[in-house]
Amino acid sequence: MRLTTLFFGLLLSFATFSTLAGSGHDHGHAHGPVDQETAKAKATAVVVELAKREKIDASWGSISASSVEQKVFKSSPEWVVVFVNDEISDPAGKTLYVFLTLGGDYIAANYTGE
Repeated sequence: MRLTTLFFGLLLSFATFSTLAGSGHDHGHAHGPVDQETAKAKATAVVVELAKREKIDASWGSISASSVEQKVFKSSPEWVVVFVNDEISDPAGKTLYVFLTLGGDYIAANYTGE
């Protein structure tokens, strides 16, 4: 009898934990696609942070995005936010591409757009 009570008690506690982890929980990620303006704002924050960390030239920290669009890479849609910095003399480093998931999470940044 005690074993049965213990078993059902454990079963009930596991059911409670799975219910708590159901809908409405948050892992800190966006729950759906963000709009174009939000993608632009998130990419701008990424560029500012990269400039602060000296991963890219400091002049990038004050550049506004010149375009925002969705593209498909390896069958996955992503936001691609493009920044053009006229202060950079090297043509190969004049355009910075920031890639975000459709939910707005940062994926990568590069100068090739690929």
